[in-house]
Order: sequence, then structure tokens, then C-alpha cells
Amino acid sequence: MSRYDDLMAFEFPELRQTYTERDTMLYALGVGAGQDPVDPLGLRLTYEKDLVAIPSMAVTLAYPGFWYRDLSPGLDFLRTVHGSERFEIFRSLPVAATVVAKPKMAAIYDKGEGHGSLVVSQRDVRDVATGELLARVTQTAFCRGDGGLGGPMMRAPSPQKIPDTSPDLSFGCPTLAQAAMIYRLSGDYNPLHVDPGFAVAAGFDRPILHGLSTYGHICCHLMRLGDPCSNRVVDMDCRFTAPLFPGENFQLQVWQRGHEALFRAHVGDRRIIDNGICRFEHDIAKTGTELMVDLFTVVPDLLERL
Repeated sequence: MSRYDDLMAFEFPELRQTYTERDTMLYALGVGAGQDPVDPLGLRLTYEKDLVAIPSMAVTLAYPGFWYRDLSPGLDFLRTVHGSERFEIFRSLPVAATVVAKPKMAAIYDKGEGHGSLVVSQRDVRDVATGELLARVTQTAFCRGDGGLGGPMMRAPSPQKIPDTSPDLSFGCPTLAQAAMIYRLSGDYNPLHVDPGFAVAAGFDRPILHGLSTYGHICCHLMRLGDPCSNRVVDMDCRFTAPLFPGENFQLQVWQRGHEALFRAHVGDRRIIDNGICRFEHDIAKTGTELMVDLFTVVPDLLERL
């Protein structure tokens, strides 16, 4: 058997997790919710009264962690980076539940010897109490040291194209200096995000924010385009293109298309997220101008802070 065959046949363990309302609120804090104490959406995400789970929390449920290293699938984990992430929501996430998932290999797109490969894993997250499918999470890793695996040479699907036009909406998104320290408590304990020595060894001058925390920050902002209950986010996908450091502000650009929002994010000339798409149950009713009014009437001092 080739390395490709071995990887495609790799057996993941079944993963079971019990989470509580406290975990749901902690996740929200780790992705930037609650920075303004009178923001109505922030309260829905961080206060037990009428609590709503952020859809992107699905990526933390029955999470396999840094399995490229911890489960020893035969990949060069030191040269593996997070390429992209997608979740699909099939029903609103409970704010507390026991969930189960068994990840699987979904695809490998081999770029050839010396060029690495894209390794795609996927898991269906189910509610143990009801058996219902809650979410499907798809993660793509760029395994830079694992090209030429001996399998078919297939081209990866093209990423979502972002329009060449000016965005319908562009606004600043702050992150807390301690964002990575909070986010890691949702289950991602990679020392790259908290240990300065480890970060330097990995080629950074200080710890970087989890890509999935940035992802959650963006989901939290995009929720404002719809409604967390009547027009929820059902699907979100994007590529990670550069690191974000805790405490940095990033700029989120959004193009509205019916029930879809296309997006990218950057810090200055550094594009950190690209080829993003977020889908809602229904068309997005608000225009960019109306959204800006909503954002800055509930957080009157945010403009000064940005």
C-alpha cells in the first residue's frame, strides 16, 4: 500500500464531549463577544439569560486536537499548517449537550514530491441524547512535507472567488491581548498560541492567535447581518492566509449576495483570511449602511477605540 492508501484508511477514535452553558459563554469570550457590556448581541452570546451559541462553536465540539501529531498518522506535523475550515449547521447548536463524532479522512490533494499536499478531514457532530446531526466540520491542512504520497494527483477545488468590486461593508474588528489565552480553554492547547519560547522556535516573535479564534471573531461579526434565532448562520468557509497576533485590530470586508456574505480580512497589507463565504437561512435584509448604524449605536465608543 502507498502512503496515500495508509492515510485514507487512517482510523480516528470516536470522540465524545459534554459541554455546559459555561463552556458556550467561554467560547464566546474567546472569539471577542462581550467587549461592550451593553451590546445586545454580545449579551445573547455571553449571558445565561436567553443564551445563544455562536454557530462557529461547532469547530470546537468533539474536537480531535492536533491529531497530525498526537494520533501519529504518519504526517510531518512540524511542517503542517491549518489551511481552511468549514462548518455546516443542521440545527441550532444547543447551549449545553453531550456530543459525539468520529472523524474520517475525506480527501487528499497531492501537489507532488517536494510540494506538499492538502489533507482534508471531516467529522459529523451528533447530539447523544437525540441522535440528531448538529453540524459537519471540515478541516484542511497543508502538509508541506508530505507531497508525492503515491495516490491520484487530483486538483483541489477552487476556493470561493471574492469580487473585484469595493466591499459593501468594511469595519474594524478588535481582538483582546489575552484572546489566545481565553480561546485555548475551549480545547486547543497548542503552545504556539501561549508559549513565547515555542512561538520563537516556530518562527514568530511572539505567540499568534488561533486561526479558529479569528474565524470565530468573524462569525460573531457576521451574525449581525442576520438574526441569531430567525436568520441564523448555517454554513461558513474560508482560507487562513497569514497569522493574527492577539491584541491586533483587523479589517473585515464583506460583500452581500442574497443569503450569502463573501468576506476577507486583513491587518494593513497582511491578508489574514481570504476566500470566505458565510450563508444564512434567508436573504440578508440589511444594507451595509444600516448595519454600520446598528454596530455603532450599540457601541458608541468603538469608533474612538479603533
